[in-house]
Amino acid sequence: MSLIFSKTCELAFQATIFFSTREEYYVFTAKEIAEKLEVPKEYLAKVLQILTKLEVIGSKKGKNGGFFLNKNKLNLKLIDIVREVDGLEVFEKCLLGYPGCGVTDYCPVHDTWGRIRDEIYQLLENTTLDQLEGKTYERLKLI
Repeated sequence: MSLIFSKTCELAFQATIFFSTREEYYVFTAKEIAEKLEVPKEYLAKVLQILTKLEVIGSKKGKNGGFFLNKNKLNLKLIDIVREVDGLEVFEKCLLGYPGCGVTDYCPVHDTWGRIRDEIYQLLENTTLDQLEGKTYERLKLI
């Protein structure tokens, strides 16, 4: 479980990486993907709608329908997924929820969290799907 991202955002990362390890235009049903990622199909369907809106994946209707990777989106940055799913508020607010932290006063973890938050943001800003392709799913046995 992620400390700063929602479960939906985590699943969007996982589904996106799942697709990035597949051949272009290979069509998967939501059921197949849900089984591989071990999540409820209904929940995954909502995430797939978000990824379709981002044009990371495409969808094909009909008997042989499903979802496929839009390979020209492999240059998508992970921060774009966060922006669409959770928004960027986590990078702007106090970790402990103190109002005014950083403006008038500072919370006890302000400096440390600020550095960590900035590093996480830079990691997501500088990491694209094509950089992750094949690096994780073999280890997770999802290929």
